[in-house]
Amino acid sequence: MHSLLKNSIRVAVLTFFAACSSSENRLPILGERDTVSKVVDGETVTDTVYYQIPPFQFVNQDSLPISDKTYDGKIYVTDFFFVTCPTICPKMKTQMKRVYDKFKGNSDVMFLSYTIDPRHDTPAVLKEFATNLGITGNQWQFATGPKEEIFKTGKSYMVVAQEDAGAPGGLLHSGHFVLVDKEKHVRGMYDGTTEEGADKLMTDINKLLAEYQKQ
Repeated sequence: MHSLLKNSIRVAVLTFFAACSSSENRLPILGERDTVSKVVDGETVTDTVYYQIPPFQFVNQDSLPISDKTYDGKIYVTDFFFVTCPTICPKMKTQMKRVYDKFKGNSDVMFLSYTIDPRHDTPAVLKEFATNLGITGNQWQFATGPKEEIFKTGKSYMVVAQEDAGAPGGLLHSGHFVLVDKEKHVRGMYDGTTEEGADKLMTDINKLLAEYQKQ
């Protein structure tokens, strides 16, 4: 993997806090966190406010608008790729398809892949790509939109997505899958190029589903 990508991911992971639950069965909440104080019944109460994925709006493979609202009340897995990627993308999509097949039909789980090459990856191209993967329905969305907005959105997921003349295809992106919960908190990051990473992701999706079942 490109050395810049490795270093960027390492810095991103080390820079952000992981708010770990006291329960071993709960996943951590990744990202920055703040504390806020408020007065309740005359007493000052301090709460922790965890990082959330900010609002976004793009277009999917069916030329329909999708946004953060599309994923309200859903657990979802996201990644960044481009159709003509000559390196890690085929491995990533093979592994993501395994995860998709595992949770296909589960109304609580969705998938979202952002292209970082919107000039080439039009909705029609993404539709053909999805069809060739065997993806049907709305559970797995493929998003395209303004390049700079996509790159900014990559940062919001704590991953790399950018132009790089030295990278194959002229574009650089993380090989990570990012797990997001129903409150838009990042709950895990996984190596999307390996079976081990995808297996860990599937295990953690089940853990997250179990968390909600207990609520």
